[in-house]
Amino acid sequence: MTTVQDVLEFLQTLAPQYMKMDWDNVGLLCGRPDREVRRILVALDPFEAVCREAADWQGAELLVTHHPLIFQPLPSVTDGTSAGRCILFLAARGIAAVNAHTNLDCAPGGVNDCLAHVLGLEQVEVLHPSGTDGRGRPWGLLRAGRTEPVSLQEFLNRVKNRLGCPGVRYVSGGREVCRVAVGGGACGDCVQEAHAAGCDTFVTADVKYNQFWDAKDLGINLVDAGHFWTENPVCLYLADKLRAAFPEIVVKVSENHTDCIRFC
Repeated sequence: MTTVQDVLEFLQTLAPQYMKMDWDNVGLLCGRPDREVRRILVALDPFEAVCREAADWQGAELLVTHHPLIFQPLPSVTDGTSAGRCILFLAARGIAAVNAHTNLDCAPGGVNDCLAHVLGLEQVEVLHPSGTDGRGRPWGLLRAGRTEPVSLQEFLNRVKNRLGCPGVRYVSGGREVCRVAVGGGACGDCVQEAHAAGCDTFVTADVKYNQFWDAKDLGINLVDAGHFWTENPVCLYLADKLRAAFPEIVVKVSENHTDCIRFC
């Protein structure tokens, strides 16, 4: 019998908790560790529609996400908030919720390695490693890799096509694209770090107005491809790893969850 605890311990071999940021909340955030698991739904976020999908999918026992079900401390758990409704819904149906957040951002093979791979980067390395894991592999937040030199417009088209995002925000640094840094999610404050590492282009999300200007002044191309789209590739990675580790469990990536942001 495979339990929630078994799955949690495996996920921690992929993304150890010591790799998370101090402010983060990761691990088992809802449910019983001894619950038997036969079905796992994987998604980027534990939002209400995803929780319902887990329940409707022949009663999945475990929801594995990147973003945490509980991020900020909750003064109460009621149906008056989205987080409260999700917790009550999962608890009532015996569905556990496990997540790997910033530890998965930093881990070898995690969010940013997946992003670099999808964008076709080669010679990928960790920028300014925070340390090495038990196998001697460097880990840290950002990745950098190389591509055949292309125009910025050609690279922007590649980002949109490979990530499937409806559009990107960007500023041109006036350079062609060759050495690219990536930071899935909100890494706009790392533009100086990407520039200092000799990158001509930085792909991330949730970029602020002043960060675009900073990039322009530095002469680095800055591309905002959306929080969801830059992190969602890790879901396929998680699902593949879980299937390989637990062949007796049925694992599925959410079929309904996507970005709520629209363009007109």
